[in-house]
Amino acid sequence: MLEDRTTAASSATEWPAAYPKGYAVVDVETTGLARHDRIISAAVYRLDARGEVEDHWYTLVNPERDPGPVWIHGLTNDVLEGAPLFTDIAEEFSSRLDGRVLVAHNAVFDWQMIAREYARAEREAPVRQRLCTIALSKELGLPLPNHKLETLAAHFGVVQQRAHHALDDARVLAEAFRPSLRAAATGGVRLPLHECRPLTEWSDVPAPRIGQQAGPGGYGSYRQTSWRPARKRPACPYPNPGRYEDGKPLKQGMRIAFSGDTSIERDLLEDRATEAGLHVATSISRLTSLLVTNDPDSGTSKVVKARQFGTPVVDEAAFGQLLRDVEPATAP
Repeated sequence: MLEDRTTAASSATEWPAAYPKGYAVVDVETTGLARHDRIISAAVYRLDARGEVEDHWYTLVNPERDPGPVWIHGLTNDVLEGAPLFTDIAEEFSSRLDGRVLVAHNAVFDWQMIAREYARAEREAPVRQRLCTIALSKELGLPLPNHKLETLAAHFGVVQQRAHHALDDARVLAEAFRPSLRAAATGGVRLPLHECRPLTEWSDVPAPRIGQQAGPGGYGSYRQTSWRPARKRPACPYPNPGRYEDGKPLKQGMRIAFSGDTSIERDLLEDRATEAGLHVATSISRLTSLLVTNDPDSGTSKVVKARQFGTPVVDEAAFGQLLRDVEPATAP
């Protein structure tokens, strides 16, 4: 019923001429969130200018390393052992992306993972623009309690069948993107398109053991500016419960600081922390609960102060897992 209503309304909408002529809704599952991590499955739904599905494609990818958090994506070594390498599917992947805007939920992450895989394969992804459905939902002012994919799906009545399965996540996103696109066209909203700059150089080394953090320069590192304009955030409504303890969950009100480059765009990572009820701090003090950095051996002022104060440190991948289960505050 949702698809029928969407198609009927879409045909009646005066479509903005400046909108893209086609989209590639993408989801990739990976061995983790850091720069050295690899794609283990990918799905693409090709959509026309009005968001109608043209076709879809899915593949497993052998990462040639440990598959990472199997408890999330369900892809074991046995499943991936006979899968094609990324170099084997790069051409087909390119044909699905060529000439289209890449659409993803937290698109900068998917794009960066894809760009790194192509750089390793000494190729270039044919993507020039991306669109993040989180950013689009903010532009539309959708009344969402958070920016999770399942929340966006529920808002549009889309049923999610297999969370963290690339094909189903891409399907869910395509179905949620279509009414979002129609709402943007109806309201004359400018789409939040961003330029995609492919990597042209890549230096790769063997992947670390599970839980091991990257050293200076990272694994397969590339240069990226870490400067960002200051951004004012609402005050955290929860008291600080103290420092994070290894093996225990994060708790609402904890003060979280970030240092160095992150795979996920920093603003989006901080948004996730804020939405979970954490206090995003811009500096390190004795009250800081946790420092998140992919380069714990760097000499940045935050890392140095964290050592001085004994502040716990985790990498971005570990923090991403902790964000999945933040313990409620004991008092508002």
